[in-house]
Amino acid sequence: MQVSELLDKWPDCDCDSRYAGFLALSREDAETFFGLLPAHDAAEFLLELPIVERKTWMRLLPPDDAADLLQEVNVDQRVGLLNLLDEVNRKEVAVLLAYAEDDAGGLMSTRFARVRPDLRVDEALLYLRRQAREHLETIYYVYVLDQEQHLQGIVSLRQLFQAPVGATVRDVMQTTVQTVPEDMDQEELSRKFRQYGYLAIPVVDGERRIKGIVTLDDIVDVVDEEATEDAQKFGGMEALDSQYLEASFFEMFKKRAGWLAVLFLGEMLTASAMGHFQDEIAKAVVLTLFVPLIISSGGNSGSQASTLVIRAMALGELRLRDAYRVARRELAAGLALGSMLAILGILRVVLADTFFGGYGDHALRIGLAVGISLVGVVVFGTLAGSMLPLLLHRAGFDPASASAPFVATLVDVSGLIIYFSVATLLLSGTLL
Repeated sequence: MQVSELLDKWPDCDCDSRYAGFLALSREDAETFFGLLPAHDAAEFLLELPIVERKTWMRLLPPDDAADLLQEVNVDQRVGLLNLLDEVNRKEVAVLLAYAEDDAGGLMSTRFARVRPDLRVDEALLYLRRQAREHLETIYYVYVLDQEQHLQGIVSLRQLFQAPVGATVRDVMQTTVQTVPEDMDQEELSRKFRQYGYLAIPVVDGERRIKGIVTLDDIVDVVDEEATEDAQKFGGMEALDSQYLEASFFEMFKKRAGWLAVLFLGEMLTASAMGHFQDEIAKAVVLTLFVPLIISSGGNSGSQASTLVIRAMALGELRLRDAYRVARRELAAGLALGSMLAILGILRVVLADTFFGGYGDHALRIGLAVGISLVGVVVFGTLAGSMLPLLLHRAGFDPASASAPFVATLVDVSGLIIYFSVATLLLSGTLL
């Protein structure tokens, strides 16, 4: 069996089939496969193995991957698996477990290439070769540290190989190094990688002592996780803590029920707004025909605006200081989009009356009421959809909470008020 084949079949296999498939792999392929398993699946499989095999595979993992695996099990199991490691690895993993899972410290690897600034370049290369043989996973950059582990600079292998004979590391290193603090959130960390295009970024403490490095392959998983979380919030629910098929029924219910209840209560305000205008509705039932048209247009425009703004904020393209510029752009967009829909709405009323009748002498006034309402509702929707994420961010909440369903519910209520207010103004004394 090939590694890729087993990875594809893994989620659908039972315990016995997984173990049989794993044993069918060569030793080299088995090591590759185990390293490719997601932390949750690796932890689940590891606990099914005999204790002797657990020890073998736990010691195969780099410290950062071992820490990720241990975060997927309960406390009692964590202690048992941690004790399977040798003393050096156990200390490294314990340090990583002290950090929050979504902080830079929780993502970093403590194994990185390091040299002293006073080493000659040829000595540094020999030292790096020994490090690579012993424990290094990758060598993207070489970090220059003093005796207290303070970060002094950075140097690439290319610079070392091109250095003149007799040069020291200090002669060829760069002293300007982009670093991140231990407690930086993983979302902000991913923006750093996107901004600078680095393959690895060092993590330092308050005294600029290097604690580890975060590599690009770690950030790929972070970007996927953050995008999934935001996408789920866009749909009007809390983000799941696990994969869809692995989430329990109770977790699914809990994550979806809260927001669904909030949206339901919000929609009850729509019924209240309809009740407020019940006299107008009783006099001109024809107005209710256009209610779905009005409120859906406002909700759709608000959802578009909120999606654009939330994604721009996630990518670091927007800050709170840009609120005025966003409002100005969305006001113009709302007026343009609303005017386009207004023309279509008026044409719909006039043409329907021309060919099919039904609106009588008030067709043009009804069309104008629909058209003007569409402009107002779309403008309100775009402004609400664009400003709400910024306001939530300013209040310390996740902007993704301003999901499309939430904005649509907000605009539904305001859309009814705008529509019936405009209709009352235009049709008072005639149809009303």
